[in-house]
Amino acid sequence: MRLVTGCITLVLTACITLPLSAQPTPDGAGLYRKNCAGCHEGSLPLMPGRDALKAYDPRAIVAAMTSFSMVRQAAGLNPAERRAIAEFLTGTPAGSYGPALAEIPASAYCAANAKASQTSLAGAAWNGWGAGLANTRFQSAAAAGLTATDIPKLKLKWAFGVPGVASSGSQATVAAGRVFLGSMSGLFFALNAQSSCIEWVFDAGVGIRSTPTVAEVGPGKTLTVFFGDTNAEVFAVDVKSGKQLWKVKLDQHPNAMITGGTVYHDGRLYVPLASLEEAAAVIATYPCCTFRGSLVALDAVNGLKVWQTFTLKDPTKPTSLSSTGAQHYGPSGAAIWSAPTLDPARNRIYVGVGDNYSNPAVDTSDSVMALELSSGRIVWVNQALKGDAWNVSCSIPEAAGRTNCPDAAGPDHDFGSSPALVTMANGKSVLIGGQKSGVLHAFNPDTGALLWSTRVGDGGVIGGIEWGFAVDGTAAYVSLSNAMEKKAGEAGGVTAVRLSDGGILWAAPPVQGSCTNRPGCNSGQPAAVSGIPGVIFSGSVDGHLRAYDVQSGKAIWDFDTARKFDTVDGVAAKGGSMNGPGATIVNGMVYVNSGYASFGFMPGNVLLAFGL
Repeated sequence: MRLVTGCITLVLTACITLPLSAQPTPDGAGLYRKNCAGCHEGSLPLMPGRDALKAYDPRAIVAAMTSFSMVRQAAGLNPAERRAIAEFLTGTPAGSYGPALAEIPASAYCAANAKASQTSLAGAAWNGWGAGLANTRFQSAAAAGLTATDIPKLKLKWAFGVPGVASSGSQATVAAGRVFLGSMSGLFFALNAQSSCIEWVFDAGVGIRSTPTVAEVGPGKTLTVFFGDTNAEVFAVDVKSGKQLWKVKLDQHPNAMITGGTVYHDGRLYVPLASLEEAAAVIATYPCCTFRGSLVALDAVNGLKVWQTFTLKDPTKPTSLSSTGAQHYGPSGAAIWSAPTLDPARNRIYVGVGDNYSNPAVDTSDSVMALELSSGRIVWVNQALKGDAWNVSCSIPEAAGRTNCPDAAGPDHDFGSSPALVTMANGKSVLIGGQKSGVLHAFNPDTGALLWSTRVGDGGVIGGIEWGFAVDGTAAYVSLSNAMEKKAGEAGGVTAVRLSDGGILWAAPPVQGSCTNRPGCNSGQPAAVSGIPGVIFSGSVDGHLRAYDVQSGKAIWDFDTARKFDTVDGVAAKGGSMNGPGATIVNGMVYVNSGYASFGFMPGNVLLAFGL
């Protein structure tokens, strides 16, 4: 499971929500005690408590209950009751806030003559999750517009505040003269890359974590931006006007969602599907579990499905009854949390696959999988860990009962990050996969054969290699999380691994002393790594973005994002923990999101842009 995907996550059995009668004046305190206190004042690890929730934007709490991680638990609450809980937790008076979009002043929008005139993809870009189909997360020197000697001179050029959120949304995509950014409020922004003014805002209605992709589509080469949301819907939006071209829902499961970036190639859009059903399983009466991960290929012109391949070959079916009498189902899970990796020369597409949510655990979970690009047919599967069936109920203390936890539960060691396809100096190709076990693997992309495996750190539920790593022709640069398993000063660190044989070139230890007097802080580094020749960037739960020299592992630049910022759009903003999205580097600029409120980490709502 990727336990790094929402504003508020994890629930205890005490959080089951029963239908409530309509209340003219809802009692937020009473509703919280009845429906939420068992979670947020319980014993699950890193559950955000009352003090942490005070720092949230109330709209972020409402969004979690209506369209994200708390949907199951808040199903019996009406809109007024949800809002009353949010107002009670944050101390925000009723009626003092409105829709997030209304918070943006008119002065933040571009004048007609200030909008980008670019209608093609000409020029440098960081387009999508991995800066290319191979997901190396490594930008060329020419496209980066920065050299290693420039990095110590980087300064903050501007900050953009995202209204109504407590956690960062999608990683920024920079293409066609614009910066594209999704948010957990459902607002999707197109900013002018030069002036930072807003060209347009599209309201998807629910949260967006999926990194957008821009493409020239159809006979008319319509410049289009694609992204997915937390309701398993995919959007195609016209880049010039901000108008929706099409929308399609890919999975009817109530917990299905899209976290991985969409990827475009040759007229098709490839979309991975994941879910939060793993967290819903903590409810004692929940019939666990029925979601199956999949990869979908769509016609980019109209959104019509070309093929869909499930990571579990057999449909779920009833298995046994729980101690509460709820029906259990299996197999389930094997979500795809990250962007797929395309290899057109081999007619292949590669994905990292997560764990099973329930028994039986099958032979495709916790694996790297290769599919035929044209048809979706599975070509090979290499499973790194057998028997890994796990859900959030396994985190409940045994004395409280683990109704839906599978027998002989696994450790939850997904492949949560995108595989990276790289050509080494000797001309040979290798496919690199990072696992939450803390192990980095290398595969033969033709056969799936394991070439080497190297342990770079310890694993865990949000441990090991979380969201991604950067790869050049020599080494893979891997950051470590363990932000739940280890305390500040022990979690984190960055390691360089030689591609030819898996040997460790250097290991930078966890940072010490960065969390003093900083609630919700940890030194873990789960955010995706990004690189340019000579330098890599890594964000941390402590709020710091650091740059490391690739030869020595020495930190050569450090910026603390966990503070308030004056913003170009006039929205009040602050930085916080960094998790999920990594830095986007292009045209002499470095863009990064800051703020991640899950697990009681430091909330925030800002996009930062650095330059010389």
